[in-house]
Amino acid sequence: MTHCLIASTSTIHGSSYLEYLKEPLEVLFKGVDEVLFIPYAKPGGIDYDAYCGLVQEAFKTLGKRIVGIHTFTDPIAAVNNAKGIFTGGGNTFALVTQLYRHHLLASLKKAILNGIPYLGTSAGSNIMGPSMKTSNDMPIVYPPSFKTLGILPFNINPHYIDPDPTSTHKGETRETRIKEFHEYNRQPVVGLREGSWIWVEGDTLLLKGGNLSARIFEPGKQPYEVEPGTNLNTLK
Repeated sequence: MTHCLIASTSTIHGSSYLEYLKEPLEVLFKGVDEVLFIPYAKPGGIDYDAYCGLVQEAFKTLGKRIVGIHTFTDPIAAVNNAKGIFTGGGNTFALVTQLYRHHLLASLKKAILNGIPYLGTSAGSNIMGPSMKTSNDMPIVYPPSFKTLGILPFNINPHYIDPDPTSTHKGETRETRIKEFHEYNRQPVVGLREGSWIWVEGDTLLLKGGNLSARIFEPGKQPYEVEPGTNLNTLK
């Protein structure tokens, strides 16, 4: 029974880190006193401790302790013994490279499928789909594969931005990029706007986040909107 919160971002304008998610996080991590944090999306690894400090400040308000996976000599055992897991944002290429380097994908997927509460933001949400190919990040490092956890039956595009009709920019929009993805790939893509998230309970994948809709992309179809409260489990 999966139990996850898959968010577009960690921080929205006008609020502090994870502040807008405080209430659902209290539900997600109820009864959990320690959360394993995976900071690998921070490129280079030199600021893992600082990243953990930022996360700890946010989780302190929830009465939870954060422990960084990078402090363990055996990161697989850390995942296997975790009571709750949070993978933060940053660069998805860096994150996935480290997950492969430490042979963590299988144990992370097993933990999530076994019901360990999981929070993902941005890059940590990207890895929940079948692949990381709809990331917005630059390929600053080359992972062994673009294949990710496959917990969700669709890909995530976090930080989704709608085309600006008044813009003079002539480059590709986010929508154009996702349509290009579907020239070569078949899985649907959920464009998650800032402040929205997907609440996962087993086979129930509910879109949440105030009055924010999500943009859905399926191969061979025109993009369309779904409203908060929609169960996305039919997207396959």
